[in-house]
Amino acid sequence: MAGVTDRPFRQLCKKLGAGYAVSEMAASNPKLWDSVKTSRRLNHDGEIAPISVQIAGADPAMMAEAAVFNANKGARIIDINMGCPVKKVCNVASGSALLRHEDLIARILDAVVSACAPLGVPVTLKTRTGWDRESRNALRVAKLAENAGIAALTLHGRTRADLYTGEAEYDTIRAVKAELTIPVIANGDIDSPEKAKHVLDYTGADAVMIGRAAQGRPWIFREIDHYLRTGESLAPPSHGEMRELLLEHLDDHYRFYGEHTGVRTARKHIGWYLDGLPGADSFCARMNLIDNTRDQWRAVSDWFDTLSRDAMPHRAPVAEALMAA
Repeated sequence: MAGVTDRPFRQLCKKLGAGYAVSEMAASNPKLWDSVKTSRRLNHDGEIAPISVQIAGADPAMMAEAAVFNANKGARIIDINMGCPVKKVCNVASGSALLRHEDLIARILDAVVSACAPLGVPVTLKTRTGWDRESRNALRVAKLAENAGIAALTLHGRTRADLYTGEAEYDTIRAVKAELTIPVIANGDIDSPEKAKHVLDYTGADAVMIGRAAQGRPWIFREIDHYLRTGESLAPPSHGEMRELLLEHLDDHYRFYGEHTGVRTARKHIGWYLDGLPGADSFCARMNLIDNTRDQWRAVSDWFDTLSRDAMPHRAPVAEALMAA
């Protein structure tokens, strides 16, 4: 979710029912902390608590230093990433590449937890079921985490080799939950209130974490929350509410990124929001050519206005005659 779960998006998700949101993955290398990209990822000004920062790296001392650095900047939870499957992360032995080195995992966990303990900042872990299907070691990693003092574990039901293909499996999450006393959070392919309930019931997990299903659909959190509390489904947002949510998101997005970057990085969000709506493909093709935030915002606003007008039911001729009379 790098490039997606920035501060504007996290804020919106929290407003729409998410109880918790983790920052984009930030590098543990101090040489990168002052870069534009990392500075943005570590910007939590005005963010709804609790603030959680996810760090990635392969050097225990560097990871501990990064944890303290972020805690001193306002993070109240440090999350360790051992689940990212992308090549540029795994090629430097970070993310899910660590699943092949359990001894190094133990040293990283001990170093980060020890560094954060005096600050009163809990440490969590996000990981996968293993490097590949022939070497699933999630249970051993989970035990290492619990013994090191990790406060909670998020487990994605895929191996690194699976990337995001196929379907997530929940048997491993169920087995891990049965063996741990710390909270376990289930992750992977949870894209509806009904699926969230099924995964919670099947795995016994303490919570679910939503990733890709929230892209363009930040209201999924209130839908899941309502369903879990009442057993009833919420009506989907109207086109009018979708319009207001997206325009609010764009306003915050532009302020956060500025003109040049803001108009470009907003395009993917607009595409996700509009996906499946009538005429969205042709509109997005035109919208992607717009190179300033003012015109982009106005184009989205006008498109929703047109969509709402087209969706209005036409009066029957008899009704029109009666009204004219």
